[in-house]
Amino acid sequence: MFEHLSVEDPEIADAIRGEITRQKNGLEMIASENIVSLSVLEALGTPLTNKYSEGYPGKRYYGGNAFIDVIENAAIVRARRLFGAEHANVQPHSGSAANAAAYFALADHGDTILALDLAHGGHLTHGSAVNFSGRQYRMVHYGVRKDDERIDMREVRILALKERPKIIVAGYTAYSRQLDFAAFRKIADEVGAYLMVDMAHFAGLVAARLHPDPIPHADVVTATTHKTLRGPRGGLILCTSADRLRPNDKKTLAQRIDSAVFPGMQGGPLDHVIAAKAVAFKEALDPTFVDYQRRTIDNARALAEGLTSQGLRIVTGGTDNHLVLVDLSPLGIGGKAAEEALDEVGIAANKNLIPFDARKPTDPSGLRLGTPALTTRGCDEGDMVLIAAMIGRVLTSPGHAAMKADVAAAVRELAARRPIYSSLR
Repeated sequence: MFEHLSVEDPEIADAIRGEITRQKNGLEMIASENIVSLSVLEALGTPLTNKYSEGYPGKRYYGGNAFIDVIENAAIVRARRLFGAEHANVQPHSGSAANAAAYFALADHGDTILALDLAHGGHLTHGSAVNFSGRQYRMVHYGVRKDDERIDMREVRILALKERPKIIVAGYTAYSRQLDFAAFRKIADEVGAYLMVDMAHFAGLVAARLHPDPIPHADVVTATTHKTLRGPRGGLILCTSADRLRPNDKKTLAQRIDSAVFPGMQGGPLDHVIAAKAVAFKEALDPTFVDYQRRTIDNARALAEGLTSQGLRIVTGGTDNHLVLVDLSPLGIGGKAAEEALDEVGIAANKNLIPFDARKPTDPSGLRLGTPALTTRGCDEGDMVLIAAMIGRVLTSPGHAAMKADVAAAVRELAARRPIYSSLR
């Protein structure tokens, strides 16, 4: 493998080999990561990366796009079929780029947008002061209740009535419960707002019909194509054709979304990534994908129960999706130290804010864990119990070197029983 790269650039070749080894021998538990198929990898590593194709199928600004059009059209058709959407744009480079384009299409600079607070599970693009969203728009945030740590729909409505936002955003990056899209839609209608759903994290669950479907309720839905969808790193926008708030506009909502992506936000799309998206969408249309998503949820619940038995507190008391948010406060350890201790034994996780966190974002009180990648490699609920025990041992005694050596060996043994990429050496 890498016969040319090994000669021309051994430094990069060695680093790639090291990362492949790390993924094979460790347990990837970052909720926003997954393991793509060899077919997706093959599509990514093709000469499609050589092509420039600004515009859309049949309407390009460069010649020589006949085969690129076939690929992008296939990706669009498969995305629409997978989610039951009227319109799909497969060109966004990332989930953040998809959100930026959606905002650009629906609102003007300085308009008010209502979204979930970052500290309560929202995303940077939902209005963080250090993000473009917080600098370009007037962001107002709703949060979760203190007693059960679930989204307070009463607060959402009160804020919407008071602030009259142009857009209401439903979606999260660190929230372990399902969302009530019908309730969000009712509030949006009451105040004359667009409803935008950011399903970056749970798109795969929606595709498998194991999560409430935002498509019938939202004006625009954004997503990433990695995470639970198990495709290449990239973004996706789905929307209706008719514009509910601007029915007499010369451009339909779909046309405004497309214009916002190109030429509004991006130049040439990444054609090799779009090909890989098309492959992933086809994989997600297979009936086995539903079973995969069901096992992802079952594994997350088993993980939460296992961590609870280890004395760890789970935010909201459990999970309905693919992620588990752990409150480390009772252990007297911060998220940064927890992340580093787990990394030392081969378990990849990430520190994360929890609701009403008293610590700073760079070293918060929480740890976010997910099961998509573990489920892809074949881990089951029994494995989750073992992994929870490993995590509990490490987090309760992060400075115990001999114990961490034992856990690291157990991690390697489990990874060997659930191998990935056996053909990549």
